Amino acid sequence: MNCVRFVLLLVIALSTVITTKAQKDETKPLATTNAPQASTTPVANPVSSFVKQQLTRYNKNMVAAAEAMPAEKYNFKPTPEMNTFAHLTMHIAEGNNALCAQISGAPAPTGEKLAEDNPKDKLVAGLKASFDFCATALANVDDSKLSEPMLLFGRAPSSRAGALIALSSGFADHYGAQAIYLRLNGILPPTAQPKK
Repeated sequence: MNCVRFVLLLVIALSTVITTKAQKDETKPLATTNAPQASTTPVANPVSSFVKQQLTRYNKNMVAAAEAMPAEKYNFKPTPEMNTFAHLTMHIAEGNNALCAQISGAPAPTGEKLAEDNPKDKLVAGLKASFDFCATALANVDDSKLSEPMLLFGRAPSSRAGALIALSSGFADHYGAQAIYLRLNGILPPTAQPKK
């Protein structure tokens, strides 16, 4: 197996482990007797409600990851064939804007496009703005149109449900990648930080 394949497999494996551990840590039952109990009432709009919960969680973690990477490391890439951390940050923001616009029907932000060579502060601001746009755009989205057909990324036949799932799984995938880039630079990702 060549080096590139090995590194890619390692990145995928570590991404899965990190995301799974982070999800386990966040879903551990509280030690207090006041822990919330699961309701027996059916959840209204279970798909869109879950994606909105994920949006809140990953907004916090992904922005914190982008802020944790030092500006001088934004050009870091694990192997020559891989993207830089700056490109990853730009890609996350662009993906958020495109998918949230498509899911909601709201026009995507039309401001200045991000570029891989932008400074860290501009990339972080663009990432924050993309999560703010998603929160606003998805605020009125419910499950009533989940079966509505649409093309994802202009080429992949899917549905509104598929777009919501792609958005949510993209959060996990991209945060896993951010976490690996951070760890390769000796930085603990936000979900691995000791509790304060």
